[in-house]
Amino acid sequence: MIALLNVHFSRVGDLEFPDHVRTWPPVPMNAYRDGFGNWCTRLVAPAGDFSIGTEGVIGDSGLPDAQPPKGGQSPVETLPDETLAFLLGSRYCETDVLSDAAWRLFEHTPPGHDRVQAICDFVHGHIRFDYLAARSTRSAAQAYAEAQGVCRDYAHLAIAFCRCMNIPARYCTGYLGDIGMPPPYPPGDFAAWMEVWLGGRWWVFDPRNNVPRIGRVLVARGRDAADVPLIHSFGMNTLSGFEVWTDQID
Repeated sequence: MIALLNVHFSRVGDLEFPDHVRTWPPVPMNAYRDGFGNWCTRLVAPAGDFSIGTEGVIGDSGLPDAQPPKGGQSPVETLPDETLAFLLGSRYCETDVLSDAAWRLFEHTPPGHDRVQAICDFVHGHIRFDYLAARSTRSAAQAYAEAQGVCRDYAHLAIAFCRCMNIPARYCTGYLGDIGMPPPYPPGDFAAWMEVWLGGRWWVFDPRNNVPRIGRVLVARGRDAADVPLIHSFGMNTLSGFEVWTDQID
């Protein structure tokens, strides 16, 4: 198995103590960085019942997601080399299939921040959130056609539309608590959002929630969900339990 459960290296300095991956029963593990810089843990799970997880306490500014200034979209020919991979189609973000729809929907929006926000607004209103409709194989084009899904489907569709409009966009996964949000709170889960390249840097956009949030904790980035599965298993297994929590403490 390969697990992506640790906090992203960009937030390690905010941890109160290391968020070591633990298993039961204990097994040998080794870690490495993948091609996107994510911290991956590699292990061999024994037959029978097996659990894996991690926990930590992380400091946060308490401020909502930073917002980019207006404009900021760069011509393709001036984009940094390292952003170009996030303009291309990928496993779950079929730019070739969605290009015509993207230009029809967003061609007349102002380039940059306003165009990305228009994409998020459309995706937020177009997809109906439904845990029961979750499907691990659903792509951006399928989410557009079916108009239902979960946070990864919102992210995939918004990413694909951004790429179609020549805006680099990458997939992010991590923790997102309910700080600053009114109850009732939904059950804890991992969250998916995107980062887009505007004005010379990456900015967070969240088409699922479509509002700046407090306490977002990045775990991994990639082209889409295929690059950053929480657990990648090389063999048959059955998930018998799953628990995620992010609680605010003083």
